Amino acid sequence: MEQFKTSADVLFVLLGAIMVLAMHAGFAFLEVGTVRKKNQVNALVKIISDFAMSSIAYFVVGYSIAYGSDFFVGADRLVAGSGYELVKFFFLLTFAAAIPAIISGGIAERARFGPQLIATFVIVGFLYPFFEGVVWNGNFGFQSWLEAAFGAKFHDFAGSVVVHAFGGWIALPAVLLLGARRGRYHKNGAISAHPPSSIPFLALGAWILTVGWFGFNVMSAQRLDAVNGLVAINSLMAMVGGTLAALAAGRNDPGFVHNGPLAGLVAVCAGSDLMHPGGALVVGAVAGGLFVFLFTVAQNRWKIDDVLGVWPLHGLCGAWGGIAAGIFGSTALGGLGGVSLAAQTIGTLAGIVVALAGGTVVYGAIKATMGLRLDPEQEFAGADLSLHRISATAERETSW
Repeated sequence: MEQFKTSADVLFVLLGAIMVLAMHAGFAFLEVGTVRKKNQVNALVKIISDFAMSSIAYFVVGYSIAYGSDFFVGADRLVAGSGYELVKFFFLLTFAAAIPAIISGGIAERARFGPQLIATFVIVGFLYPFFEGVVWNGNFGFQSWLEAAFGAKFHDFAGSVVVHAFGGWIALPAVLLLGARRGRYHKNGAISAHPPSSIPFLALGAWILTVGWFGFNVMSAQRLDAVNGLVAINSLMAMVGGTLAALAAGRNDPGFVHNGPLAGLVAVCAGSDLMHPGGALVVGAVAGGLFVFLFTVAQNRWKIDDVLGVWPLHGLCGAWGGIAAGIFGSTALGGLGGVSLAAQTIGTLAGIVVALAGGTVVYGAIKATMGLRLDPEQEFAGADLSLHRISATAERETSW
């Protein structure tokens, strides 16, 4: 009976890993639809290459840092428990690989390819697992301290802070160190819009991410007997709230509308197993409005050229989600309780500090030693022709 239960768990977690793996296609098409046509191939190549590099980094060192176990043993030991530890690694790898996929959208159209792969290895191999282990494995006593001080640990069920806010706040120094795309901002105060190249591709990416997110959230239970339908419904309500808020705040802009559900889903990850569905709807709606407002302010007032808006979407909406779990997860607002607003706030701020400091060190070191940015001629021609020697759409047929 235990073997059957273990095998069922393996199948369950494997299905979750496949669903979250499919989300990387969503990251790819969201970026392809947002960047200009001369950078579409680069967006596709970056996402799959970053995933490959993430897999190596997490397998070799990252998983061991986070959870204290590795796979450098005989296959006879790896198959124990129907290989549950292996599919758990696969599932958590798809989360870890989301970090460079998030960053990719912020630094699009002007980042060098090789240095970004190096950054991916360092981030997924060392920086992300450090914080992941602190929160999800109790490393270094941080969670024990929060529980002793505030009566509850920092609760982040599916990664509003551990994954999304962490990725968004690592991306911010990378974007700032790179600087804006050439021609984006002018000395006289004018701003070149650089509109999305393909709304259909952008929408496709958003839909793939949205569907995959239900594997991201629901299957974060990692055991079949721990699954609860509350997570699915809360994810749905947050998605709906984010969509409608972005539709209203963004005045029907399709870019905002299709990022609205993502903002809601980012925010609900942390407390999706605790909140009442009504609370999840509010959390998602706040996130959708927050994204539209802060994306606009960051781009137009602060002149932060974050191409896909990954800092407001993941960094800020993820931070809101971490804190919101302490508000709407409380029994006073219909939640299941067992959370502390103080612990949620401190845990969220800790994630921001580690990500911001780590991103500054990683990208600052790369900029100082090998450079982050394409040269002006390459950037003008576009990363597709400059780096990959091919465009997304051939402009003419061959003559033979």
